[in-house]
Amino acid sequence: MTTKETRRLKIKKGIRGKISGTPERPRLTVFRSNKQIYAQVIDDTTGKTLAAASSLKLGEKAPKKELAAKVGEIIAKSAQEAGVQAVVFDRNGYLYHGRVKELADAARNGGLKF
Repeated sequence: MTTKETRRLKIKKGIRGKISGTPERPRLTVFRSNKQIYAQVIDDTTGKTLAAASSLKLGEKAPKKELAAKVGEIIAKSAQEAGVQAVVFDRNGYLYHGRVKELADAARNGGLKF
């Protein structure tokens, strides 16, 4: 493992120690690869994924930040269809900047509260 990845995993461990999703307020988690971005709404008490979205399913060619914003809108819409209004945001060890911030802002604009 690289030192950058090790650093992210240490931060992730600390975040997950404090944050967990409940049925009333599930966890919105973000995973960012070099090319794609993924988001899931998870209820940690049952271990179920309530909603999911990714830039992989969009199949579009666009700047990464724009794709992240579209994924944020999609996750907000599908979470509301699943009956979720409020979530806990889990940035998964990534800095709250760039694609992660775009996704979060788009999800907020889509109607999710966090």
